[in-house]
Amino acid sequence: MATSTYALDRRGTAISIGIIGMMFFVFGFVSWVNAILIPYFKIACELTNFQSYLVAFAFYISYLVMSMPSSYLLKRVGYKKGIVIGFWIMALGALLFVPAAYGRTYMIFLAGLFTLGTGLAVLQTVANLYITLIGDRERAAQRISMMGICNKGAGILAPLAFSWAVLRPTDNELFKQIPLMEVVQRTAVLDELILRVVTPYTVVAIVLFLIGVLVNYSPLPEIANPDAEDGKEQKKGVLQFPHLVLGAIAIFLHVGTQVIAIDTVISYAGSMGLSLVEAKALPSYTLTATIIGYLLGISLIPRFIGQKRMLQICALLGLCLSVLICVAQGQVGWFNMHLDVSLWFLVFIGLPNALIWAGIWPLAIAGLGKYAKSGSALMIMGLCGNAILPIIYGALADTLDVKQAYWVLVPCFLYIVYYAFWGHRIKSWSVK
Repeated sequence: MATSTYALDRRGTAISIGIIGMMFFVFGFVSWVNAILIPYFKIACELTNFQSYLVAFAFYISYLVMSMPSSYLLKRVGYKKGIVIGFWIMALGALLFVPAAYGRTYMIFLAGLFTLGTGLAVLQTVANLYITLIGDRERAAQRISMMGICNKGAGILAPLAFSWAVLRPTDNELFKQIPLMEVVQRTAVLDELILRVVTPYTVVAIVLFLIGVLVNYSPLPEIANPDAEDGKEQKKGVLQFPHLVLGAIAIFLHVGTQVIAIDTVISYAGSMGLSLVEAKALPSYTLTATIIGYLLGISLIPRFIGQKRMLQICALLGLCLSVLICVAQGQVGWFNMHLDVSLWFLVFIGLPNALIWAGIWPLAIAGLGKYAKSGSALMIMGLCGNAILPIIYGALADTLDVKQAYWVLVPCFLYIVYYAFWGHRIKSWSVK
C-alpha cells in the first residue's frame, strides 16, 4: 500500500533521497558522456556535423516515444519495480555497443543509445516526481538542486572517464593523419578506434544491471501524491492543464539549450584550432558552472529568494548569455587555452541553466492531483528537446557556421522568460 508523502519518517526520507540521488548520478554519467561520444564518433565513423548529432537525437528522442508508456508501466508495477526495470533496460542498451563496435555500424550504436534513453525515460519519470513530492513543495527547487549536483557531478566525471578509457596521448597526431591514409589503412585505424568503446560500455552494462538488483532489494518506499484523492480537480486529462503543457514546452527548450551548451563546446573549440584531446575538459567546465548554480540554489532557496523569482532571474541571464555567444568576439586566455570569448559565454550558460529545470518543474506539476504521474511523463517527454535542438544546431552549423548556429538558443530562452513570468499562471485554455 502506498505511503503518504508526509508519512515517511526521517530514515525513510533519507533512504529515498539517497537512492534518488544515485539515480541522478547515473542519469548524468550516461547522458553527459555524449559530449565526447559525438566528436569521437564523428572521427571513428567519418560523420558530418549533422550525422554526429544523431547521437543526441537517438538518445533523447526515446523520451518522446517512451515517456507515456513509462507512466503506464509505473501505474502497473509501482515506483520501485519500475526503477529496477529502467536500470535493466539501460544495461541492455549499453551491451548493444559491443556488436556495434565490432561491426563499426553507426545504426546499431544509435539503437543502443535509444535503448539507454528508454531506460532513462522510465527512471526520469519516477525520480523527478518522487523528489518533488517527498517533502515541502516550497523547497522542491532546493531538493532538485541537490539532485542536480549528483547529476552534473557525474557529468563532470563522465567525459574525463571516457577520455581516460578510450583516448591515447598519441591520438592528436593520429587524428590528423587519418584523412591522408589509404583506404585499407584508414579502415584498420578506424576499426581500432571504435573497438576502444567495448570495454567501458561492457563495464557500464554490468554496473547498471547490478544497481537494478540492489534497488530491488532496497527498502525504498512507495509514495502517493497527497493531492491524488482530494477530488478538487475537474479536468479529464493532462492536456487540460495549460500550465503543465506550457511547462513541458519550456522543459523541451531548456534541455535543448543545456545539451547544446555541453555537447557542442568541444566542436566549437575545434573550430578555433583546439584538438579533441586538448578540449576534452571543456564540457566539465560547463558542468562545473552548473554545479555552482545548484549550490547557490541550495543556499538561497527559499530562505532568501523564492524558487519562482530565481527561475525568472536565471531565464533572463540565460537570454543575455545566449545573445553574447553570437555577437561577442575577442581572444581570452583561461586554463592555458586562448579562445574566443564567445566560447566562455557558452561555458557560463551552465550557471543559469542549473536552476531553470528546478524552477519549472514545481510550477508545472502543481495541482495535477490524480494526473501527477501522467503529468510527470508529459514533462519527461519534453526531454526530447535534447534530441531535436542539437540536430537543428548541427544543420545550421553545416549551412552557416558553428558560431552563428548558436542563435538557436535565443528564442528558446525568450520562451522560458515568458513561462517564468506569465505562462505558469495560465490555468485554463478558455479566454474569459
